[in-house]
Amino acid sequence: MTGQLAFVESPVQLLNVLEWAHTQAPATGAPSAAPAGAEGPAEAVPAGAVTTAPDCADAGAVTTAPEPADAGAVTTAPDSADAGASVRAPRSTNAAQGAARPAPALTVVVLSPTDPMSRGQLRRMAQLARDEGLTVHWQEARGGRGALVRTLRELARPLRSAERVIVGDPFSRYVQLLLTLFAPRHLTVVDDGTATMEYAAQVGRGERLVRWHRRNSGLDPRELVLAPVSLLARKRLAPTSGRTVEIFTSLPVEVPEGITVTENSYAWTRARFGPPLLTGGADLVGTSLVETGVVDAAHYDRVVAELARTHGATRYFAHRRESAEKLHRIAVETGLQVVRPELPLELIARRGPIGRTVVSFPSTVVHTLPLALAGTGVKVAVCEISPEWLRATASPRAQGFLSGVTGTAAHEVDRLTSRAATQADRLEFG
Repeated sequence: MTGQLAFVESPVQLLNVLEWAHTQAPATGAPSAAPAGAEGPAEAVPAGAVTTAPDCADAGAVTTAPEPADAGAVTTAPDSADAGASVRAPRSTNAAQGAARPAPALTVVVLSPTDPMSRGQLRRMAQLARDEGLTVHWQEARGGRGALVRTLRELARPLRSAERVIVGDPFSRYVQLLLTLFAPRHLTVVDDGTATMEYAAQVGRGERLVRWHRRNSGLDPRELVLAPVSLLARKRLAPTSGRTVEIFTSLPVEVPEGITVTENSYAWTRARFGPPLLTGGADLVGTSLVETGVVDAAHYDRVVAELARTHGATRYFAHRRESAEKLHRIAVETGLQVVRPELPLELIARRGPIGRTVVSFPSTVVHTLPLALAGTGVKVAVCEISPEWLRATASPRAQGFLSGVTGTAAHEVDRLTSRAATQADRLEFG
């Protein structure tokens, strides 16, 4: 392995490692352009129509809307998603537009999760990373008994020799455990959702690293056992006289003292994909706030239905952690075509087809999609989370954090405000 080592556990983390690598490589000419033949945003297609963009058939991200009789169907990734199907980034064939940047020497270690949807997306992202010249090592870090010991043994040597380590989730217990094995001279943290905002704030205040959606009422027995690991990892995730720390992010973060913040503009995504075909309707972006215990399921279902009616949405892009039962319920009750993307949404949207309006709940995409879709004419809107949607067991920090995500969204993003009514939540542009 190499002196630069990245640990990723989700498709978005790997996407942002690719974005970071793109910024590190010196250009050998003008930045690579969109695929040959893509001169600008495609002509609009009729409202509700879904057309697969060229070279996208292998992504499996979007399928033709089902016939009315199948309106409750849930479109899922094929069973072969975990088999490592190839998804290659289209490149420009126009030499006059300049050559692609060579990738820096970097080894990406995929600490494979057990969730099939995450594994499928990671397989496809791993292929894209290999196409960019990165070395990808697939580590079955959670593959049954002995997996942890085997992983630590296999990674101990490259960890000790790594000059720079890149991590996507500083809250990950696995990453924290790995960081206790060594003290990297240079550390880079890339985005894995809005948790980057919380990490920056907590490190800056010297606090214990706790995910924003977890109740902070004390340490459970498992956390008590891991407390020494977490304490040491927190020190390793902060700058010292012998270590630099960089946050590579597209999010507005508090800049902790001694930490360098580098903007992620999604330049690699824009250079490799699109511009997309645009449909005449709207698309909704799902969230796992119900699954993480933050939002009440009944409120969520009702608001999704209202958003679909208000904006004429035809598709619902599911978060990879959303439950099959919830997605089936949404499909049956709203008639939306539920799509489980096989790549991160930024790539799916850039490849297209995508609606002229994309409506999301507070999440990373309200910051990333305007960057990935810059110049395409797609409008992004965010629907705020009202206090009455929250479950009684939600973390006391949840409302403030989600409001912060909405309030700091890019200025190109429309804010949707909600007011609780007796029967339903009415949504309007704010």
